[in-house]
Amino acid sequence: MADHSNSTSEVNLVAIDIAKEWNVVLVKDSSGCKRSFKVANIAADHEQLVRFLSALPGQVRIGLEPTGDYHRPLAFRLLQAGFQVVSISSVAQARFRQARYGTWDKNDPKDARVILSMLEHGLVQTYYDPLFEGTHDLQELSNTYYQVTLARTRLQHSLLTHHLPLYFPEFARYWYSTRSEWFIRFLIRFPIPSAIRELPRDRFVGEAWDLVGRKCAKPAKLEEIYELASASIGLPVAFDSPAIEAFRLQLQHYEELNERRKWLDARAQELLADNADFNRLIRMPGIAAITALTILAEAGDLRRFGHHRQFLKYCGLDLVKSQSGQASGKETLSKRGNKRLRMIFWLAGLRAIHLLENEFRAKYQRYMNANPLDQDRKRKALTAIAAKMARVVYAVVKHGTDYQPFSDQRLPSGSIPLARAVEAS
Repeated sequence: MADHSNSTSEVNLVAIDIAKEWNVVLVKDSSGCKRSFKVANIAADHEQLVRFLSALPGQVRIGLEPTGDYHRPLAFRLLQAGFQVVSISSVAQARFRQARYGTWDKNDPKDARVILSMLEHGLVQTYYDPLFEGTHDLQELSNTYYQVTLARTRLQHSLLTHHLPLYFPEFARYWYSTRSEWFIRFLIRFPIPSAIRELPRDRFVGEAWDLVGRKCAKPAKLEEIYELASASIGLPVAFDSPAIEAFRLQLQHYEELNERRKWLDARAQELLADNADFNRLIRMPGIAAITALTILAEAGDLRRFGHHRQFLKYCGLDLVKSQSGQASGKETLSKRGNKRLRMIFWLAGLRAIHLLENEFRAKYQRYMNANPLDQDRKRKALTAIAAKMARVVYAVVKHGTDYQPFSDQRLPSGSIPLARAVEAS
């Protein structure tokens, strides 16, 4: 690996505008001379760029605007060669370009000049490469789980709002949660009421006995389903019709997505079994294996944040407001951070407040005691719980200590006001 960490004051600035096939590179060397050229996204051009930058005297600082995932191979190769790589915010670049040129139009050479100017002014962000930092596998597992969940949710809505209202609307009452696997197994075997009615009552109970899983009142439930099928208003479609074949195909696809989620969950636990941060996180209320996986995948090493406020800002859970003269707006979440982390902390907090005896539930109840029916207050309380979850996660990982329930419980007079709920204790 090339050594570019010498103490010389000479700094070469390199701005790269990323695209799918060609990248525009603008170099300003330590003498102030500028050179511009294109680099194709092929191995030969990447290696030629590395050799060119290695031949420059002094340090090399490279700035690029992340574009989809097209920047990842080039950025990794530059990091591998020992260069310093920083990231340019797309929003900041657009505003800087408009302020500098007084127009909104753009092109690749202009974007490269804007990136170079932002490098000169230090308007950059730390670039975090998952593969270089060792979190690429976690990110891919987390992203795949997320995509499988999205596909399953879309399919679930189709089943509940299209197929069941057509063929067996009365059976929708048994859908309790996304993990009601018996519901799907039963419909694969009995997708329409006529498939139930053609069997004698005793034979139906025998065939459906193992499909409905472990139920406290299984005979009564099966009797109830049989009666519903006898008086169903579903369309009279034949069991072997193409429409029912398509319905059962969707049900089987949903079952396959469930199996994929289970495999990803088990693979995550297997991969992180010896990870100390993972084992500490899953002991917290509201955080399961996939939740901990997503936190570690999206946030990386939380120890790189110097303060929990930096982590809250990274998640987009920091408070911002617009103020001008005598006018001052309301404080709201910035939502400028990682939306996956923001979502996962919201869901973890929502799950925690439904568990018994934990500080998240206690804090939520303190907020809602004044007006339990106020939906706006409920939204703010859940936001405060999500931010508290992020702070506790940061503390647990940063200090390497296990979660301690009710570690920061205070008297009502010392509680945090609702308006400042997402800030530090």
